[in-house]
Amino acid sequence: MSPPVKRTRKYDSTRRREQAAATRRQILDAAQRLFERDGYTATTMAAIAQEAGVALKTVYVGFSTKSGVLRGLWHLLLRGDQDDVPVGDRAWFREMLAEPDPAQRLRRSASYSRAVKERSAALMEVIRSAAGADADAAQLWDGIQSDFHGIQRRLVETLPLRPGLDVAHAADILWTLNNPDVWQLLVGRRGWTPEQWEQWFEAASRELLLGS
Repeated sequence: MSPPVKRTRKYDSTRRREQAAATRRQILDAAQRLFERDGYTATTMAAIAQEAGVALKTVYVGFSTKSGVLRGLWHLLLRGDQDDVPVGDRAWFREMLAEPDPAQRLRRSASYSRAVKERSAALMEVIRSAAGADADAAQLWDGIQSDFHGIQRRLVETLPLRPGLDVAHAADILWTLNNPDVWQLLVGRRGWTPEQWEQWFEAASRELLLGS
């Protein structure tokens, strides 16, 4: 009589990935609460682990350093999910650039820009505040500004700009209008609603770039 065949459980890699993604999101959510409440400098990796309800080693394995957590959180809030796909390569961005009506292109840009700022405006203030005292935060802030300008330029390059306006100056104008500093002034300090900001940004972009 043949010995019974020993059955082995098939490794469930999908479940493992889902669990890892859930833990990563749990850590990032905890870090966001602490960064926005206590500031970047005062927040420790141990505090993030405690807030997230995970072992300190888990935080280090996932992000290596506190600046790694900050960078991971920024990417999450910028993109809206944990997929490792840059903004410029995302389907919504390509679809926006392919929109045949320039005014509609700017309208879609205003809508997305508002959504990003509603998610990330508080964290951007944290990063900017930390940049003066922390080299990693300063590098991240500079990268945010540079990447942001590049995205604005890609949009501008698709537009029929008003006479006398070149791409370089148009990109600077759009970058300034869409800058988080302006959002903080109007929404944070002057009490504009996000809807009012979106309407203003769209109208100003259309007038200054297209002349209509």
